[in-house]
This record gives sequence, structure tokens and C-alpha cells, in this order.
Amino acid sequence: MTKTSSNAMWGGRFAAGPDAIMEAINASIGYDKRMAAQDIQGSRAHAAMLAAQGIITDTDAAAIREGLLTVLSEIEAGSFEFSTALEDIHMNVEARLKEIIGEPAGRLHTARSRNDQVATDFRLWVRDQIDAAISGLNALIRALLTQAEAGADWVMPGFTHLQTAQPVTWGHHMMAYVEMFGRDMSRFSDARARMNESPLGSAALAGTSFPIDRHMTAEALGFDRPTANSLDAVSDRDFALEFLAASSICAMHLSRFAEELVIWSSAQFRFVTLSDRFSTGSSIMPQKKNPDAAELIRAKVGRIFGSNVALMMVMKGLPLAYSKDMQEDKEQVFDAADNLMLALAAMEGMVKDMSANRPSLEAAAGSGFSTATDLADWLVRALNMPFRDAHHVTGALVALAESKGCDLPDLTLADMQGVHGAITDEVFGVLGVQNSVASRVSYGGTAPAQVRAQIARWQEKLA
Repeated sequence: MTKTSSNAMWGGRFAAGPDAIMEAINASIGYDKRMAAQDIQGSRAHAAMLAAQGIITDTDAAAIREGLLTVLSEIEAGSFEFSTALEDIHMNVEARLKEIIGEPAGRLHTARSRNDQVATDFRLWVRDQIDAAISGLNALIRALLTQAEAGADWVMPGFTHLQTAQPVTWGHHMMAYVEMFGRDMSRFSDARARMNESPLGSAALAGTSFPIDRHMTAEALGFDRPTANSLDAVSDRDFALEFLAASSICAMHLSRFAEELVIWSSAQFRFVTLSDRFSTGSSIMPQKKNPDAAELIRAKVGRIFGSNVALMMVMKGLPLAYSKDMQEDKEQVFDAADNLMLALAAMEGMVKDMSANRPSLEAAAGSGFSTATDLADWLVRALNMPFRDAHHVTGALVALAESKGCDLPDLTLADMQGVHGAITDEVFGVLGVQNSVASRVSYGGTAPAQVRAQIARWQEKLA
């Protein structure tokens, strides 16, 4: 491909080309070449519409179509020579198209601007990334459902403040993350529906005097409709911000889960064993098995949310319509998308491979007076005691057990009646962790039957 100066692209407007510094700060080809497929997709749709409307001939449109396919094949083969002097992916493609087909290439840019061209390319690229994120979340949720189904009745401690609170089941804990990642899927889906409008044909900012058919190009590119205001269309980057916002929340959820995996895989917990595929060793301590993949996932939210904030700051002070500041939008989105997809894939792999240690989970489930709430509930039900009074009695029994160095089920009936004389031996029926989880039958509760019902609901939803 012959390199063309940026000055030549602008014709007679400027007497001299930019110096090296201006070229470096102005060029975006180093990163926006990632949108090559979308750029060519948009150009093919535009050329077909121009021909259909009689704005260019069918012969020129056919030459443009075939020439663009040649350019795409060169880019995909790695033989295309990108030029910084040509600034961006749009000019690089157009210059090479001219080398291939000659004069008809100059007709491609009729009735459009780089402003609506880049807005279209970027929407197409972000839409593809949203689809990829939804697919990655779907795979992760399926891996979590497999874990939940296997351990629907395995007891483990539930925590608040990272202190033992009440017994739950392994399946219930896995399903909590299914709900989180399910909301992430819905956020991406919502963002996709909102951004699925075509800016193509808005031209620089005011539309065009050519008799174009924007509905035709919108349909050809898979958009629901054309954008309704040309000023907004070329200056809108809400779709990118929504993608980054949804990515940030998703990365936060991944980080929370990663934190639990780091804790659970430690020698102090031994709740899970992570596979060797997602762990590393130590250069000096031969016994170590470090959860590095989980730790790196935990860190990704900083990078992804940083991209979100960065683009928000770029956009916050811009007047309508297009400003060159908006060239700074893509690197942030590209980086966030890469890191989100990597984190999703790594988490799916870890969840698929990890093994829950059922004995350790069960042993921990009964520690820390985890059935204290069950005892208080029993006092309310069996003795018709006001809950606040039951809470006080239970607290006294916990203090007694703590002083004796035992757990609540290890207290004798005499011990309990010493705190409240009306307690009977029926109380011991609610103090076991299995009894505790089985009793939580409210909708969305941790009872195995409820967990299995939620698993079935999600399996049907994903099917």
C-alpha cells in the first residue's frame, strides 16, 4: 500500500502538512484499526444504499463492494500496511480502496462524514462486545449452576461482616452469584437495545442534501432504526459509557467472587481447592499454591472502572456536535472490553475446575453459634415469646456457651433452663445446621428445595 500524506487527503485547504508531533497526537490508526471489519461493513451498506437511491451507479457500487472485500481480506491476512499519515482506519481503508479500484473509490464518501462514519463503526464494535459479554456471562452462569446443583444440600456458614451468621447451603451461595451475573446480563441487554440505532447518514452534524435512505442502511447493519437527530447522533457516546458502566458493575461482581475464592482457598478456610490451571507456585516457598487468577480478576475492576471515569471526563464538557476530544473514547473502551472478557473467561474456568470441600464446609457451618437465630425463632414459636425477649434470652445462652467453651447444641437442658425455665428438650431439634437450612423455606431461602427450584428456573431461562 502506498503511503499518502495527510495533507494530500485534505486537498487545497492547507499549504503544509502537520509536523511529526501533530501527526502523532492526531493519529488514531494505532488503535482504531480494531474497527476495520465494522468500518468496511458500514461502507458496504452505505455504497449499496447510494446505488439503490441512484446517487452512484451500480457499476461503481459493485467495484466498491468488491474492493472493500479485498481490503478486508488483506487486513485479516496481516498484509495490509497501516499508515499513521492517513490518521485513522477510515482514511486507511479509503486510500487502499482507491489504489485497488481507482476513481469509484472517491464516490464512497458521498453523503457521509467521518463523524457519522466513526459513530457507526464504534456502535457496531461495542454492540459486538456486548454480545460477547452476554455470551461470557451465560457460560459463567452455567458453570455456577453446575456447582449449585452438586451442592444444593451441602451446608456451609453464611457470613455477615465476614463473621459466622447463619448456616446456608453451598448451592444457595453459588446461586447468589447467578443472580448477580444475571443482572449483569440484563444490563448489557438493556444497553444493547438502547444503542441499537444507526448514526449513518447524519453526515458531519446536519444531515445531507442527498436523497439517502437511512432506514435501508440501518436495516442492513442490523440496527432497529436510524437515529432521530443528526446533531446528537454524531456527538453521542452514551452507548460506550453504558457499556463501560455495565462492565464496571460486572467486574465488581467478579471481584467480590474472586475475593471469596482467595479466602476460601486459604489454609485457614479450606472451603475450596482451585485447580492447578488457575494457580501458581512461589519462587521460594515450595508449599505455596497461590490463587493468582482470582487475585488478577479482583484487580481488573480498577482498570475497567478507570476507563469508565476517564471517558466520562472526556465527554463531560463537550459542546455539540463532534470534537476531536472524542477520539480519546476508543482506547478506554477497547482496554475495558479486553480485560472484562479475560476476567469472565478466567472466572468461568475457575468455577468449572474448583472443588468444594464438603467436610470443611460442614464443620465450619456449625461453628460460631450459627444456629442462634434458629434458637430465637424457636422461643418465639414454641413459647410465644416476643422476638426482642427471645433475642435477649438467646444472647444469654450464647454467652453461657462461650464461657463453657462449647457451642449451643452442647449445652444441657439444665443449662438452658437456668437461663429460662420454660425451655424444653424440643429446642435441640432446631439447633443442628441441617435442620436450620431445611427450615428456611421462604421463597429465595437457603432450603435445598428452594435452591433446586431456583436452579430449575435459571436452567429454563437460559434454555
